[in-house]
Amino acid sequence: MQPGDNTPKDKGQPSIVEAALFGCCPHCGARTLFVGPVKFASRCRVCGLDYDRFNVGDGPAAFLTLVIGAVLVGLALWLDAAVRPPFWVHAVIWIPLTTVSVLAGLRVAKTLLLFSEFRNSAGEARSEARDDAEGDATK
Repeated sequence: MQPGDNTPKDKGQPSIVEAALFGCCPHCGARTLFVGPVKFASRCRVCGLDYDRFNVGDGPAAFLTLVIGAVLVGLALWLDAAVRPPFWVHAVIWIPLTTVSVLAGLRVAKTLLLFSEFRNSAGEARSEARDDAEGDATK
């Protein structure tokens, strides 16, 4: 099988870029991944995929905030050194740009992580001893 083959397993699944940009369900491709700017829905309204089973966490938030903050502070310092605008110009430019950049970055990063977990069938690691103990407890 070639990577570009259109097998039934891949049918209807969006590319990782499409899923990240539009908040598409990794299973059916419907735009049902988010219920808010960066809040995941609990499940897909079209195919029923449970998004809560994926462990995306807050890792992207810290990393993106630091990277975006560093870039925007560098740009603000450059603008201040080059043009010396009044303070209100900085507020008008950088506050909305920071807000939009962080929200858009979080949306893309969280979608990419969830989509990667889905594609790779990632899940919690389970040990055999733990599985045996849980099986004995249910008997």
